Amino acid sequence: MPSFDIKSEIDKHELTNSIDQANRVLKNRFDFKDANAEFKLNSDSITLTAKEDFHIKQMLGVLKEAITKRNIDVRVLKPENIEISNNTARQIVALQEGIDRDLAKSITALIKKSKLKVQSAIQGESVRVTGKKRDDLQDAIQAIKDQKYSLPLQFDNFRD
Repeated sequence: MPSFDIKSEIDKHELTNSIDQANRVLKNRFDFKDANAEFKLNSDSITLTAKEDFHIKQMLGVLKEAITKRNIDVRVLKPENIEISNNTARQIVALQEGIDRDLAKSITALIKKSKLKVQSAIQGESVRVTGKKRDDLQDAIQAIKDQKYSLPLQFDNFRD
């Protein structure tokens, strides 16, 4: 029976490369000369540090550009508030990965509401969609893409 999985994952290798590239851009820019600005990749977030909040706002643009060049969707970034203390500004940008329960439920509800002859099942941080015909599965993918969720979705393991 044909099936596919809906996931939301970040390519960690490409993310590391984009952070390295963004740090190189900061070192070469004149307006960041004495700003002590840097990006630091943590397990589930990116920390931006600089001397002023103005630099942090500039750095967010540099980060988005570097991530976009590496074909990572910008919607995985969730910036938090800028914290200023002891002549340093800091911002944590959370990385959104995996489909949470509410989003998975809304995807399965959308599939049921679309009246396609497919079934969906929540499996941890992914949703598996199965059906008898490949065309029905492709219609389900298109219906989900048209919905424009706040999280980038990938469609994996398409099996016939």
